[in-house]
Formats: sequence, C-alpha cells, structure tokens
Amino acid sequence: MGVKGLQQFVDSTCPAVGIWVNLKKMAEQYKCSRAGRSPVVVVDAMSCLRYWYTPEAWVHGGQWREYLESLKSFVNAFSVAGIGLVFFFDGVIEQKKRDEWIQRRRRNNKEILKIFQYMKANACQPGKNMFFIPSGLATFTRFALKSLGLNTICSLQEADYEIASYARANEAMAILGQDTDYLIYDTVPYILISKLSLRSLATVMYSRENLCRSLSLQMVDLPLLACLLGNDTVPEYIVGRLKTQCLSAYSLSGPDTMQKTEMIAAVARYISSVDHSPSGLREVDRNLQHHSDESLLEKGVESYILPGQSSPWLPRNKISPVTHQCEMPIYPNHRILQYAKEKHTKAESSMVYRVLSNGEVECSNTLEDELDADLPGQAIIYRSARQSIYGILLAGDAQSGLCRAVKEWFVYPGNLLQQPDLVPALPPELPGGIPDLETLWLSEGSSVEELRYQAFLACFGLQDFIQEFNHLELPTSAPFCCLLIYITLQVSTFCLEDLNAYLAQVVCIRGKSADHLAQIQEVLVPEFQKLKCLINTVCARNNRTLQSKPRPLMAGHSSEKGLDRLVEVPITFPSVDTPPTTQGIKYDIHNLAGPTQLKQVEVTDQIQDLSPGDHSVHPGLLVSKVTSRDGVRQIVEEDSTRSE
Repeated sequence: MGVKGLQQFVDSTCPAVGIWVNLKKMAEQYKCSRAGRSPVVVVDAMSCLRYWYTPEAWVHGGQWREYLESLKSFVNAFSVAGIGLVFFFDGVIEQKKRDEWIQRRRRNNKEILKIFQYMKANACQPGKNMFFIPSGLATFTRFALKSLGLNTICSLQEADYEIASYARANEAMAILGQDTDYLIYDTVPYILISKLSLRSLATVMYSRENLCRSLSLQMVDLPLLACLLGNDTVPEYIVGRLKTQCLSAYSLSGPDTMQKTEMIAAVARYISSVDHSPSGLREVDRNLQHHSDESLLEKGVESYILPGQSSPWLPRNKISPVTHQCEMPIYPNHRILQYAKEKHTKAESSMVYRVLSNGEVECSNTLEDELDADLPGQAIIYRSARQSIYGILLAGDAQSGLCRAVKEWFVYPGNLLQQPDLVPALPPELPGGIPDLETLWLSEGSSVEELRYQAFLACFGLQDFIQEFNHLELPTSAPFCCLLIYITLQVSTFCLEDLNAYLAQVVCIRGKSADHLAQIQEVLVPEFQKLKCLINTVCARNNRTLQSKPRPLMAGHSSEKGLDRLVEVPITFPSVDTPPTTQGIKYDIHNLAGPTQLKQVEVTDQIQDLSPGDHSVHPGLLVSKVTSRDGVRQIVEEDSTRSE
C-alpha cells in the first residue's frame, strides 16, 4: 500500500526528490566503488506485474508465451548491462495486516463487478482504465522466472521489509518497485518501475536525503512520518484527527485547507517539534484515535527498522522485528517443517509451508462474476482438492489431534471475509494409507516416484487411474488431463463446448513460439482423441456425461465488437472404426488464455458426446451447512459420489 499521499507529494511538490538516472551508468559507478562486486537490483515482483503484463486481453489472461517473452526481454535488458536481478514475491499476510488485506479484497470485488457489468452492457472488454491483474498472474510469473533460471524468493514475512533488508545486507545497487515504503526504509536507492524505459534503462530514483531536506526532517524521522500519514500498520482513520490538528496549527493557508501537500508539510513540522525519544513518541501516540494498551506508533516505527539499525523514537532494548509469522508451528516434525520452509523461500511452493506452520492460508481476488449463479467460484470448485492436500500434509499431525482443519481466507462470491472458513483436512483413500511426508519428500527410488504420482492423482480423486495416466506425456498432457477431469466432475454446468475449449488450448499451441502463434493457420491434433478417451473413461465411471448445448459468446467476443482475430483451426479426430473427420473450431488464437484459464471457444459443428448412454449429471461438491464456532466458520460438505 505504501504511505498515504506521499507519492503525490513527491511528484507534485518536491520534484527534487525524483532524480532521473541511467542504470547502465549507475552500474558502472557501482563496479568502480565496489571492486569485485557485480551490481544487483532487487525487484519487488508484485509491484512490477502491471509493467510486465502487456497483452491487451487481460480479462482472459492473455497469451502465455507472449507474456513469457515480455519477461525474457525485461531480464535480457538488465543482463546486457551487466546487472543481476533478484525477484521477491509476497509469501505471507501478517496478522497485523489482515484487516487491511480484507478491506482491499472488498474494494477489488467492487472493481471486478464493474468490469463484468461493462462487458455485459458493451459486449467487449474494458480498456486499460479498468485494468485488473489477470487471475493467477503472480503465481505464473513466479514459476516463469524460475524456469528462466532466475533467483526468485518468496517472503516469510512482510515482503517490502524483507526486500529492504535483503538489499541492504547484500549491498544491492537498488530496489526496483512501486511502493513509497521504500522511500522510508534506510536502505539502498529506490528506483521506480513505472518510469523505467527498458530500451535506455533510464528511470527515476527517489532520494531520501532530498525528501528530508525539503521537510526539514532527519532520516530517522521518516518512519514516524509514514505512520502519521497512514500506512498498513497505522490506518488513516486513526491518524485523521491528529493530521487535521497539525494542518490547523502549521498550515500557511489556514485551517480549512486540506491539501495533501500541505498536510504532509504540516505533519513534518509537528514531528520536528516533538522530543525525539520514546516518551515523545508515547505523547504523540496518546493523541491518536485508538483505544489500546499497546503503542500503535511504536509498532509502526519498529516495522521500518531493519536488522542492525536503531531509532531514537524506540527504547534502547527494542531491536528490529526479525521475526517470522509462525514461532510455534503446528507441525511437530522440525525436519519436515524446515524442508517446507526452504521450498517456500525458493518460491517452489506457495501454500504448503503456511499449512504446516500455522494452518492458515489465503487466496486473493480472481476475475469472477459474482452475479453468475451457474458457475461456482474457483475457491469452491477446488476446495475438494485442497481438502485432500491438507489431508496428506496433516495426516501425521491429525493423528495427534493438533490440527484437523485449515483456516482459509479465500475470496469468492458471497464471502464477506468476516472470518476464515474452517475447512476439514480429508485424507484421500490410498492403498496402504497416507504416506508420511518424509517418505514423500525425502526418499528416493522408483517405488517412491510412483507413490508420489499416486498421491498427486489422489488429490483429484483419480488414484484408481494411475495406469491410464502413465501412458500420458509428462509434464504436459497428464497434469492437464487430471485437472480437466476434476473440473468436469466438480462443475455441473461444464459442457462439451467448455471441454473442447480446454483441449484445443493445450494441444494446439504446445511447442509453438509467440511469433508463430500470431501467424498460425492450421494445426492437426491426433492427440486430441486420446485425451478425450481418458476423460470419457473416468467420467463414465463417475456417472457424468457432458451435454452439448448452445451457449452465447462471452462478452467481448461478439461478431461486431471486441474480436481481434478469428482463425479456423481444423482438429482431426482419428478413430479405429471410422475415418478421420475434421471439425472447425473458431477461437481468438492471438489472445489465448494462460495454462489454467478458459478462453471462449465457439464450436461450429457439434462433436459426438463423450459418454454413450444416458447418465445422470454428477452434482459435485455441495456445501450443505455452515456453522460458526469460536469465530471461525465450519464448512460441512457432502459429496454425492461418496455415498455410493
């Protein structure tokens, strides 16, 4: 979030704070001043997603390979200049910032609702003025960067704190991001991603020294300034009255003037008049609108003090908050917990360590229409799979009675996030029972590999089909087919056209470059039928059949508006009994979605049903009752297939 009003202040009132720099020259100066060290820029990846994401079809997720090329170009520009990059991603939501996280999610829901209302009214995607980060982009970006062999780190606490600490400890050349908190930390130079020219590697660097000079403050005063203006730790409504008093006392334009630029200058003058000591800070704290025995400002100032630093505003025995979110982990096996922590830090998993350490996870907003009653939210669709994953992770822990459920802060239609959902951990049925994590993670051998694969399939209820899946290609067809079968069984409204859309997506663009995809004319896909046969087998065994039914084109894909480019792709379905037939599938090849996002597809000719005969529709997972206990919602679920 950064500091309230500070960005506008430095841009409009203090132009001396922002200095244009050339990163190539900056790198040369760095090399000269630090013999033997190579310049490194620490990148706040979450701040850079909007800069990296260039495809126009942001509602659908854009073309994956196009996005990957964008990341490659970004990395290459720095590499040519001899600048290394380290990428940081948010890894946790600290409890002290949970309320602010919830408020942001609610605001995002309102933005997303406006996006769908616009599409319904105009039959096209909104422009960049309503841009919202495509679903899953942060996760895809993390693994994309790792696939490029780059140093990618997932934080164990507040990401900007870890970034500032890492950069200072490793003497990085700069921090690249878009968060005014980096202007407050006493760390390496802070440069802006929004001003970056990739061709020239020129951008704006914010000078803390110039900011202090313009406000007549010392560097050690910046953390208190950030708190009194409002940030993640100290909400703006708590400091509102004090800011008004400062403006009234110090503003040259009179007490009624509420300009943010004068507000910041007035707060700075107030800080200069206060005794720079812990008692002075407590005096300021008493003027705030909050009722707590704890010093809110002390916690706020402390959050900006990096390891090895001190502050005159804090008691001498108060050291920097080098603590992680979980000091009393719920999982008893320290070796396994340490392994999960290392995988988390290396950005190789996103939720496992949080489940094992404190049994609490979250999922932010996705682009979902909350008014669409036919399609459940993705958090609900994948809950059954998550329960199986929790069951495997916590199998040993559940036997000791310490944890049988996980607290989920997941955003989905109808969830007001007033409290977490308490989701039961349900171990799947596996021959020989659930293997312990030491076997799954730390053992080697072909038998262990098969056990891992079987456990993976069990999370999606497909453990009985391991032999069939062994014939599919890894890592492409098998995971995709597994995911598609799961969706087919969970979503009762999933139809034949949806299935064809997914299949066309995975088999038509595999192995093609971004440039090739922009010009592709025809793809013959013999593997299409093989994948459909496996899906047919599993669905038939689960009494699920897909119906082909007329479905209107999604908003943004009408014949008159919002259609960039349609190409005809013949799909060949070889069969032993009948000669190959070709069906035409129209879709927007240029704007194909990411690997797990559905792209609108219009099937021009009906394809034969997957399952012969008349089968009842699998109703999927039903939430039958929600109860409340100890401030946490208890989810009681029924799966109609388990009663058979």
